[in-house]
Amino acid sequence: MSKKKVSISSVFKTIIWPRRGILSIGLLLIIISRAASLALPWSSKYLIDEVIVNKDMDKLKLLLLAVGAALVIQSVTSFILTKLLSIEAQYLISKLRTQIQKKILSLPVSYFDNNKSGALVSRIMNDVEGVRNLIGTGLVQLLGGTLTAVVALVLLIKISWIMTLCVLVPVAIFGVVALKAFGYIRPIFKERSIINADVTGRLTETLNGVRVIKGFNAEKQENKVFEEGTERIFTNIKKSLTSTAIITSSSTLLLGLASVGIMGVGGYLIMQGAMSMGDFLAFTLYLGFMIAPIVQMSNIGSQLTEAFAGLDRMEEIMNMTPENDEIIRNQTLPDLRGEVVFDNVSFSYEEGKQVLHQVNFRAPAGSVTALVGSSGSGKSTIAGLVATFLNPSDGKITVDGVDLSKINLDSYRQHLGVVLQDDFLFQGTIRENILFPRPNATEEELAHAVKAAYVDQFTDKFEHGLDTIIGERGVKLSGGQRQRVTIARAILTNPKIFILDEATSSLDTESESMIQKSLGELLKDRTTFVIAHRLSTIRQADQILVIEDGNIVERGNHDELILKKGRYYDLYTFQSRI
Repeated sequence: MSKKKVSISSVFKTIIWPRRGILSIGLLLIIISRAASLALPWSSKYLIDEVIVNKDMDKLKLLLLAVGAALVIQSVTSFILTKLLSIEAQYLISKLRTQIQKKILSLPVSYFDNNKSGALVSRIMNDVEGVRNLIGTGLVQLLGGTLTAVVALVLLIKISWIMTLCVLVPVAIFGVVALKAFGYIRPIFKERSIINADVTGRLTETLNGVRVIKGFNAEKQENKVFEEGTERIFTNIKKSLTSTAIITSSSTLLLGLASVGIMGVGGYLIMQGAMSMGDFLAFTLYLGFMIAPIVQMSNIGSQLTEAFAGLDRMEEIMNMTPENDEIIRNQTLPDLRGEVVFDNVSFSYEEGKQVLHQVNFRAPAGSVTALVGSSGSGKSTIAGLVATFLNPSDGKITVDGVDLSKINLDSYRQHLGVVLQDDFLFQGTIRENILFPRPNATEEELAHAVKAAYVDQFTDKFEHGLDTIIGERGVKLSGGQRQRVTIARAILTNPKIFILDEATSSLDTESESMIQKSLGELLKDRTTFVIAHRLSTIRQADQILVIEDGNIVERGNHDELILKKGRYYDLYTFQSRI
């Protein structure tokens, strides 16, 4: 994973420059707004030195009209600026979220195995929030304020270079302090994103596992874990607040000292007749326009630092290699037959700890291959390799003679049907869950899948039938009902390669018998891999592979393996006695 920080130049090229048009309009609006606001100090000087002294009522009326017009211009431009840039900033955030979500879904299954779902949600939703300050009013206000400050500086020097010098020295010191502080804050913001993601991830797990928590009376334990997480967030925020407090207090002190200097020098010059009261008032008002961007820096600078920290995290995701790397996976299978061959395939989840050891077998197109063995023997790993959820550490898997690692995943997975041990269902209706892989399937195709998986046996008893809401992860259905829905979902895809991983483990004996009868018809002309602890369900398989400790220790059909009286015979006769 890349740890490289996002540079200002890369942000300029990818985010700011493509939006140069709207940002230029925003900058123009803020220049107009700030120029209009400069009318107030000029009018104050003119009011004191010209209008009041000469008691000129006509000039007073014109002056009031000019100041009123300037205020209207300032208000209108500020409104347009905020609306224009705020909408653009939110549009950018929505596009970046879409990009990150798309990128995360393109990553290998192993990435999701190593990261909490809640943490990934946080990365998608929260990490990009800060960029609103790059496109929103923050950056433009900083640029516009800087331009205004330059103009105000010229006018201040014109009024009194000595008083201006009294201001510039403490301002320069403040600038150095602020730059140091922002360099310190950026990694704190990045760390905060990591902590937030971690805490959000655990909280998501807690809410999803609430039945387990209550079942084991573990509420206090989870409360403590969450409390520790919020304490970590507080500690991080405390660090950043300390830094911003230093910036704010420094600006207060240094600019306060500048004000003391101005009072002293200005008072002396007025008493000496070298400066009028109007000039002094104008100087103090112009000074506000020069100081405002500097005072704002503690706020805007923190916002921009937060934006860059979020972009750092986003860049880490975007630099990851997707599982469907089009440079490597450049072959397609437009007409897949389904012959799968494992050639000396080994696999490790962790380096140096192999779970499969040089596995060799051939699954002819249209055949049924059953994988049996004790828990942890490697059956689900073989299924995961066939499904391309995993990639071999050594050896090669071919489909129709083509190396599976070179086949485009979209081309391959459109022919794949999967029913996993984790019978995952989405929030929504039974209909929506069955139609998930093919939302545009016809009613006839849906009805066929429903009947084939015997889903209608329980949906016919529901008031709303297939349109029954099943809750998060299908919590309102029994385990057997959930598995029937997942089987129907797989049947609807009409796959060439079918993977059934403990597909009938949650079914009662009667339901399992019906499903097996249905699958017997459905699996014809489909290459199928079946994992089942109930060995009675795989008697009709074309070949049975007995897996132990990552090796194939026996192979053959049911009758052949029974005659061998080996490991399969032991497993089968043991289950028969139970």
